[in-house]
Amino acid sequence: MARAWISIGSNLGDRTANCMLAVSMLSAFARVASVSSAYETEPVGPKDQPDFINCAVEIETSLPPEKLLAELMSIEETLGRVRSGRWRERKIDLDILFYDDLIMNTDALTIPHPRAHLRRFVLGPLAEISPGLVHPVLGATVPELLGILEDGERVVIAAPPSAIFPQKPTGY
Repeated sequence: MARAWISIGSNLGDRTANCMLAVSMLSAFARVASVSSAYETEPVGPKDQPDFINCAVEIETSLPPEKLLAELMSIEETLGRVRSGRWRERKIDLDILFYDDLIMNTDALTIPHPRAHLRRFVLGPLAEISPGLVHPVLGATVPELLGILEDGERVVIAAPPSAIFPQKPTGY
């Protein structure tokens, strides 16, 4: 079984409920090991849109990366995601951040996520659930990457992990 870390975000409708539904749907094909708190974050890119709720999830899966991506896109479609442009509002967004220590770059998928190390809304939740995780390209832990960010993104805890995944994740 592989370990993967997924970033989940929503800024339309009931943002927390959208994230909660996405995690619940993940548990249909993966074991949810950890779920971060829900973080309220300002949007990256155009500011004329609502704030996001973001979280990070660590899963254990037997799916290879490409099939995991297909499942994530299926969840987005089921929950009503409409692709309206880069960095625009969305009901749900799921991204593979890391997949074990895999490094891959194809037309369809880049792992690790190419901007994960630049985003406080990704690194904050990720540091909460996997502080020892090392970026396989940069060789730094998630907290180390978080410590060197120079952005001014507002990222604040909005709700505990139980707001996103009411069941207790099964640890290792």
